[in-house]
Amino acid sequence: MTEQTDPSQLILIDKPREWTSFDVVNKLRRACKFKKIGHAGTLDPLATGLLILCTGKMTKQIDSYQAQEKEYTGTLVLGKTTPSVDLETDFDAEFDVSGITPEMVRDAAAQLTGTIQQIPPIYSAVRVNGERLYERARRGETADQVEGGIKSRTVTVSVFNVLTDDFPTIDFRIVCSKGTYIRSLVRDLGLLLNNGAYMSALRRTRIGDFDVKDAQTVNGFIDDYLTRQ
Repeated sequence: MTEQTDPSQLILIDKPREWTSFDVVNKLRRACKFKKIGHAGTLDPLATGLLILCTGKMTKQIDSYQAQEKEYTGTLVLGKTTPSVDLETDFDAEFDVSGITPEMVRDAAAQLTGTIQQIPPIYSAVRVNGERLYERARRGETADQVEGGIKSRTVTVSVFNVLTDDFPTIDFRIVCSKGTYIRSLVRDLGLLLNNGAYMSALRRTRIGDFDVKDAQTVNGFIDDYLTRQ
């Protein structure tokens, strides 16, 4: 392979489940010998879908890609909660869903649409007093125990569509601004219903004009890249 000293490019990867975003970055760095590579927007380990990576001089554009609108599809389940609001942690509470109707779910989703204030989940990479929240969570701390509290942030949710055909399992589609935590929307929807909810699946389908249908698998990209060298 002919070594490129500064291969500047934008890469669209369909991130596999149980990989962190940094796992993808590190895999491509080692396999393709990229000296400078970064991603434009973290996906949770249990999420799949579009991850934008930039190499070489293109890394200067990362902030602009991170700022673009995001679209997600996924599945949430009413009636149970977990500390992480997904299946990374075990269930910690169970609720009766018999009094909840699909209309109530749609109304709750509507209340979470528009420009809203959102508190990030305790299992997130947000820094508080210089430490990642997930590091505190893994030590057993709860949101109420975080010194100074977890600050809310302003986000915009343009679309929060719910499909309740398999109630209390609910498929959803969300279009939102940078910095929106889908797990927080799931958590807050459960709270609005005086119930609980967790996310069982999440897939990022779009970032700005970039669509996951144009993305490659990690190994598919590596094979194509090495073949071209």
